[in-house]
Amino acid sequence: MFTLQQIDELHARLGKAKTLALYVRSLHAIGVEHYESYVADGHSEYFGKDGYTIVSPPVHNPLVIADVSQPESFLQHLRRHELGETGYMDMSRGLAESGIEKWSVDAVGMTMTFYDMAGNAMLVNEIS
Repeated sequence: MFTLQQIDELHARLGKAKTLALYVRSLHAIGVEHYESYVADGHSEYFGKDGYTIVSPPVHNPLVIADVSQPESFLQHLRRHELGETGYMDMSRGLAESGIEKWSVDAVGMTMTFYDMAGNAMLVNEIS
Protein backbone atom coordinates (compact mmCIF):
# COMPACT_ATOMS: atom_id res chain seq x y z
CA MET A 1 0.00 0.00 0.00
CA PHE A 2 0.93 3.66 -0.35
CA THR A 3 2.77 5.72 2.26
CA LEU A 4 2.78 9.38 3.29
CA GLN A 5 6.34 9.59 2.01
CA GLN A 6 5.22 8.49 -1.48
CA ILE A 7 2.35 10.98 -1.39
CA ASP A 8 4.64 13.80 -0.21
CA GLU A 9 7.14 13.05 -2.98
CA LEU A 10 4.40 13.14 -5.63
CA HIS A 11 2.98 16.35 -4.17
CA ALA A 12 6.40 18.02 -4.17
CA ARG A 13 6.82 17.22 -7.88
CA LEU A 14 3.26 17.48 -9.21
CA GLY A 15 1.07 19.21 -6.62
CA LYS A 16 0.38 22.31 -8.70
CA ALA A 17 -2.68 23.43 -10.64
CA LYS A 18 -0.88 22.90 -13.98
CA THR A 19 -0.06 19.27 -13.16
CA LEU A 20 -3.16 18.34 -11.15
CA ALA A 21 -4.31 15.63 -13.56
CA LEU A 22 -0.88 13.98 -13.58
CA TYR A 23 -0.71 14.27 -9.77
CA VAL A 24 -4.08 12.55 -9.34
CA ARG A 25 -3.22 9.82 -11.88
CA SER A 26 0.09 9.27 -10.07
CA LEU A 27 -1.69 8.97 -6.73
CA HIS A 28 -4.03 6.43 -8.29
CA ALA A 29 -1.04 4.49 -9.64
CA ILE A 30 0.28 3.99 -6.08
CA GLY A 31 -3.15 2.90 -4.83
CA VAL A 32 -4.98 6.06 -3.74
CA GLU A 33 -8.62 5.82 -4.82
CA HIS A 34 -9.70 9.14 -3.35
CA TYR A 35 -8.63 11.70 -0.82
CA GLU A 36 -10.18 14.51 1.18
CA SER A 37 -8.37 17.71 2.14
CA TYR A 38 -9.74 19.74 5.04
CA VAL A 39 -9.61 23.53 4.92
CA ALA A 40 -9.58 23.94 8.72
CA ASP A 41 -6.00 22.70 9.16
CA GLY A 42 -4.89 21.43 5.75
CA HIS A 43 -4.68 17.76 6.71
CA SER A 44 -5.70 15.16 4.16
CA GLU A 45 -7.11 11.67 4.40
CA TYR A 46 -6.12 9.21 1.66
CA PHE A 47 -8.20 6.12 0.94
CA GLY A 48 -7.22 2.95 -0.91
CA LYS A 49 -8.64 -0.53 -1.40
CA ASP A 50 -10.06 -2.63 1.43
CA GLY A 51 -10.47 0.36 3.75
CA TYR A 52 -6.77 1.29 3.74
CA THR A 53 -6.46 4.88 5.02
CA ILE A 54 -3.61 7.26 5.80
CA VAL A 55 -4.06 10.65 7.45
CA SER A 56 -1.51 13.40 6.97
CA PRO A 57 -0.64 15.82 9.76
CA PRO A 58 -2.07 19.37 9.75
CA VAL A 59 -0.14 21.81 7.58
CA HIS A 60 -1.26 25.11 9.07
CA ASN A 61 -2.82 26.66 12.15
CA PRO A 62 -6.57 26.09 12.46
CA LEU A 63 -8.97 28.26 10.49
CA VAL A 64 -12.58 28.81 11.48
CA ILE A 65 -15.00 27.58 8.83
CA ALA A 66 -18.13 29.72 8.38
CA ASP A 67 -21.31 27.85 9.31
CA VAL A 68 -23.23 29.18 6.32
CA SER A 69 -21.81 28.73 2.84
CA GLN A 70 -21.43 31.69 0.50
CA PRO A 71 -21.31 30.23 -3.04
CA GLU A 72 -20.40 33.45 -4.85
CA SER A 73 -17.57 34.24 -2.45
CA PHE A 74 -16.33 30.65 -2.66
CA LEU A 75 -16.20 30.74 -6.47
CA GLN A 76 -14.44 34.10 -6.42
CA HIS A 77 -11.70 32.83 -4.07
CA LEU A 78 -11.29 29.65 -6.10
CA ARG A 79 -11.02 31.54 -9.41
CA ARG A 80 -8.43 33.93 -7.96
CA HIS A 81 -6.35 30.95 -6.87
CA GLU A 82 -6.71 29.24 -10.25
CA LEU A 83 -5.45 32.42 -11.90
CA GLY A 84 -2.39 32.42 -9.64
CA GLU A 85 -3.45 35.55 -7.78
CA THR A 86 -3.38 33.83 -4.37
CA GLY A 87 -1.27 31.22 -2.65
CA TYR A 88 -2.46 28.17 -0.77
CA MET A 89 -2.99 29.96 2.58
CA ASP A 90 -4.87 32.89 1.04
CA MET A 91 -7.09 30.43 -0.82
CA SER A 92 -7.65 28.40 2.36
CA ARG A 93 -8.65 31.51 4.34
CA GLY A 94 -11.03 32.54 1.56
CA LEU A 95 -12.60 29.08 1.39
CA ALA A 96 -12.98 28.99 5.18
CA GLU A 97 -14.69 32.41 5.18
CA SER A 98 -16.96 31.12 2.40
CA GLY A 99 -18.02 28.08 4.43
CA ILE A 100 -16.07 25.40 2.55
CA GLU A 101 -15.13 22.50 4.82
CA LYS A 102 -13.15 20.32 2.41
CA TRP A 103 -12.51 19.15 -1.10
CA SER A 104 -12.56 15.56 -2.20
CA VAL A 105 -10.65 14.13 -5.16
CA ASP A 106 -11.85 10.96 -6.84
CA ALA A 107 -8.73 9.47 -8.45
CA VAL A 108 -10.79 6.85 -10.28
CA GLY A 109 -13.47 9.14 -11.72
CA MET A 110 -11.05 12.12 -11.99
CA THR A 111 -13.27 14.66 -10.24
CA MET A 112 -12.76 17.24 -7.51
CA THR A 113 -15.73 18.19 -5.34
CA PHE A 114 -15.91 21.04 -2.81
CA TYR A 115 -18.23 20.63 0.20
CA ASP A 116 -19.67 23.05 2.70
CA MET A 117 -20.09 22.37 6.44
CA ALA A 118 -23.54 20.84 5.86
CA GLY A 119 -22.05 18.30 3.45
CA ASN A 120 -23.53 19.92 0.35
CA ALA A 121 -21.50 19.60 -2.84
CA MET A 122 -20.84 23.22 -3.82
CA LEU A 123 -18.91 22.49 -7.01
CA VAL A 124 -17.86 19.39 -8.94
CA ASN A 125 -15.00 19.77 -11.43
CA GLU A 126 -13.70 17.21 -13.86
CA ILE A 127 -9.94 16.85 -13.72
CA SER A 128 -8.38 16.73 -17.17
